[in-house]
Order: sequence, then C-alpha cells, then structure tokens
Amino acid sequence: MKVNTAQFMALYAWYSWPNVVLCFFGGFLIDRVFGIRLGTIIFSIFVCVGQVIFALGALLNTFWLMNMGRFIFGIGGESLAVAQNTYAVSWFKGKELNLVFGLQLSMARIGSTVNMNIMGWIYSKVRDLLGYTGPSTLGLTLMIGGVTCLFSLTCALILAYLDKRAEKLLCKEQGKTGEVIKLTDVKDFSLSLWLIFVICVCYYAAVFPFIGLGKVFFIEKFKFSSQEASAINSIVYIISAPMSPVFGLLVDKLGKNIIWVLCAVITTLASHIMLAFTFWNPWIAMCLLGVAYSLLACALWPMVAFVVPEHQLGTAYGFMQSIQNLGLAIIAIAAGMILDTRGYLFLEVFFSACVCLSLIAVVMLYFVNHLTGGDLNWSAKKREKLQKVAATEAEEQERLRHQNEDDLAKLRPKADDFSLRNKYLSKLGAQLPDNYSSYLSTMVHRSLLK
Repeated sequence: MKVNTAQFMALYAWYSWPNVVLCFFGGFLIDRVFGIRLGTIIFSIFVCVGQVIFALGALLNTFWLMNMGRFIFGIGGESLAVAQNTYAVSWFKGKELNLVFGLQLSMARIGSTVNMNIMGWIYSKVRDLLGYTGPSTLGLTLMIGGVTCLFSLTCALILAYLDKRAEKLLCKEQGKTGEVIKLTDVKDFSLSLWLIFVICVCYYAAVFPFIGLGKVFFIEKFKFSSQEASAINSIVYIISAPMSPVFGLLVDKLGKNIIWVLCAVITTLASHIMLAFTFWNPWIAMCLLGVAYSLLACALWPMVAFVVPEHQLGTAYGFMQSIQNLGLAIIAIAAGMILDTRGYLFLEVFFSACVCLSLIAVVMLYFVNHLTGGDLNWSAKKREKLQKVAATEAEEQERLRHQNEDDLAKLRPKADDFSLRNKYLSKLGAQLPDNYSSYLSTMVHRSLLK
C-alpha cells in the first residue's frame, strides 16, 4: 500500500487512543449500564466491526479507513479484557483466580504468537490463489483473520447464556468489576505509585513498539527470511505463555517485588543493547526479553495494591492503563518517525533510553520505599506475618467494641411497666404533662430499686 513506517505504526496508535479514556469507564459501563453479559457482547461486536472496516480499508486501498477500523477495534478491545476479568472474578474465587488469570494471559500470548506466524502464511496462499500482490490480497487476508473475531463474539454469546443459566440455577448475581473510579483520588496518589506509573510506561514503550517493528528489523540486520523473522519476533510471547503463571507463583512465594522488577528491567536493557550493538545470535537477546517481560508483569502490577487503599484501586489501575495506552500511542508514532529518518540503530538507542528511564524509576522506587518504610520489597513471609498480626489486632479491637457495647447495655435501666404505659399513651396521642412521663418514670424506677 506504499505506506511508510510512521503510518504503519500509527495503526498501533489508533488502537491505543480510545483506551486513554475508556480505561476509566470500561468497568463503569459493565457495572452500571450494560451488565457483564450485554457488555461483553457489545464490546465483541465493536471488535468484529473494527476488524471488518480495517480489512475493507486494505481491500479498497484506503488508509484512513484502516485507521478508523483500528480505532473502533480499540474501543472494544481493552473493554473486552475488563469484561473477561469480570467473568473470571464472578465464576472463580480465592486461590483459583491465580491460575485463571495466568491461563488468561497465556491464551492471549498464544493468540499473539499464532497471529505472528500464521498471517504471513495465509497472505502467501491468498497471493498464490489470486495470482498477484496488491491491496486485494491484503484485504482478503485480513478478512480471513477476522474469523477469530467472529469466534470471540460466539464465545461471548455462549458465556452470556451460561451465566444467565447459572444465575437461575445457582441464584448467583451478575459479575461486577467492583471498580470505583474517582478522578479526585489522583491528588492523593503517593510518590511510590507515580514511580510505578513511570516504570510501566517506559518499560512497555520499549517492548510493544519494538515487537511491532521487529520482523523487518531481523530481516534487514540479520538477513532472516520472512518466516524466520516472524518466528523470532514471536518468541517473547511464546515464552510469556508458560512462564507468566510460573513467575506469578514465584513472586507470590518469595515477595521482594522491587528486586524482581529491577532484574527484569536490567535484563531488558541488556537485550536491547545486544540487538543494537552486536551481531550475536538474536535468539539469545529475544529469549532474555521474553523472560524479562513475563517477570515484570508478574511483579509490577500487584505492587499497585500495596501502595493504594482498597477504595482507590479502581482509579489507580484505570489511571495506570490510561497513561500506558497514551505512552504506547505516542511512542509508536515516534518510533516510526525515527525509523524512517534515522534507521534501526537510532531506534534501538531510543528504546534503550526508554528502558534506562524505567531503570532510574525502579532505583528511585527502591529508596523511596526504604525511606518511607513501605512494604513493596518485603519478603512474602514477612508480609504474611504482619498481615496476620494486623488481622489479630483488628479482631481484638472488634471484640473489645462488642464487650463495651454489652457493658453499656447492662448499665442502662430496664424499661418498667410505668414507662411502657406512658410510651403507649403517647403513641395513641394522649396529652401528658411535660414533667409527668420523665419524672414519674424515674421515681417509679427508683422505688422499684428500693
């Protein structure tokens, strides 16, 4: 279609733009407007319509229509992920959730891997069938890829039926996100939370845009074939699929979240430096990047819950996803412009600089957490021990409160027949002297005590 790299990366940016705002309101729409079942179906329809418009844009050789398709696809994509998490929380509880969320992430990475390795093969088959290369070939390939979106919509319909049936049989309520979004909470965010936001934006800015441009990078620098380039470019997601649940369990057992994030960021920086300045086998660097990417996701995102009160979690996570999408949109466009004007070496230096900013933020977070006595770098055993102590203290305070209430109840004078009679007459509308009910009631009570 004769588009430059900046235009190509704009397709990623158009997906991110709507989610700068929708991350705040996706949970609200599911909880208060559509409900989980209808919301999932609506967001799935947005994904399908967006993919069809995107494919039509390629078929008609109209790039602005492709951008529109990506924008509509983005409206449904991230909100559909919120709906998916809501279903998981509704159907599974406690320790089951760790496995469920791990499997969700793994399936998403498997889908990305299949897309990277299969779409090129489908394009070649369509090209051989049509006998030429052009917009029609690309458009038909994207239409075929849209079948997965239809499958997603079908799953949403089946889930809605199963959830409705469970609501009747098990008397369960529709799942809700539980998110309470209050923009006024932003002013109360701690320095530690802002540093976590910086780590998130700078780190993912050096991963997702790189993967988007990685195939051509491996073809040009390392002279890989198209199939080999797709394979090595997808290794990050291939590693992430099985390793995410494993690293999640490891971080849960050991704690020390900041140390794990630091290791992930340093490993990612080493990977980008190897790709930029050496001709070593790129499989080494990409495998390291895949391990680091998996580790960071498991250690970074849970830290938000350690520094934010429970009633602000919805706002914190919404804000984190919002600025992540904003950062990815801007960095994607910047990466395309750098590649068009400066080449891959400068692009890798740019990605390395992003990771360096993330590294500085991690080091600052370590010292801020240490100076403020935070729990981000506690071991799992220490955190569990202190949580038990806090729970015991809360139970003791609750017991003392109930005991005080019981003691006060015992000290109160019991209602006698005289006072009950006066209350009854008052309810009937009988007029009593101002001092009659209270004074005589007290006198009678005292006489009874004698």
